[in-house]
Amino acid sequence: MRPMLVVAALGGNALLRRGEPVTAEVQRANAARAAGALAGLVRAGHDLVVTHGNGPQVGLLALQGAAFRPDAPEPLDMLGAETEGMIGYLIEQELENALGHDRPVAALLTQVLVDPADPAFARPTKPVGPVYPEAEAKRLAAARGWTVAPDGASWRRVVPSPKPVEIPDLRVIQLLLAQGVVVICAGGGGIPVIRRADGSLTGIEAVIDKDHASALLAREIGADALLMLTDVDGVQEGFGTPAARRIPRLTAAEAARMTLPAGSMGPKVAAGLAFVAAGGKLAGIGRMEDALAILGGAAGTVISG
Repeated sequence: MRPMLVVAALGGNALLRRGEPVTAEVQRANAARAAGALAGLVRAGHDLVVTHGNGPQVGLLALQGAAFRPDAPEPLDMLGAETEGMIGYLIEQELENALGHDRPVAALLTQVLVDPADPAFARPTKPVGPVYPEAEAKRLAAARGWTVAPDGASWRRVVPSPKPVEIPDLRVIQLLLAQGVVVICAGGGGIPVIRRADGSLTGIEAVIDKDHASALLAREIGADALLMLTDVDGVQEGFGTPAARRIPRLTAAEAARMTLPAGSMGPKVAAGLAFVAAGGKLAGIGRMEDALAILGGAAGTVISG
């Protein structure tokens, strides 16, 4: 296989598997596991850019903030920056260790531009932060201007999830790649920002979907492949049933006939389709430990137009 420029998007399981406690020890152990799989891509001769999720970590920081300053919650762009720095540090260090410090690795806080006119701002859907009883959620919504919605037996704040339209820090990423650096960036979908009338940037209350941000990043840097690495073996027909089976290859027409979970596999497939439609050579979804095999078409689900 010829060398490729690969964007590898790590799911939330990169640092926290389902049911695990949100502790530094657990996250470091899982970062080391992820780094082992990513190092395999680099050793095979590929250039690598890594993105990652941050959902559990943002939730934990929101809980801590609510306990410390209940009447002044931290803005979402600040929470995103904090978690991107923390997770980037863990992945950077463990990837350097896995590579024997033979290749430079850098984590970059990454702003991602969204459009303030995006319809998502009128229809918040992304749950963030702690859960509340219904009465408390509605009290907080009235006091803080939040939108809240049911989440199982409880209620949570929901925020806009606009589409990413531009990566202002793209030149920095390209400079690092030109020097052979493995880049960790756009964590949690990136830090959401908007452009003011005078051209300056400022943060905004939103959460950007990680997979769509990763697909935009992959297109803008001219990546050959986009890998969305998670804890399942690929897109499955009959997911969650005894008859579930992995779909080795998936076309746009086949995806259109499927009902995919909006909070997990749906965005991954949509991001993969957008990447290949824009000229990307390969988009794949599958287990983290199968990253190199997915790139070779021997594991996971490979998406084509």
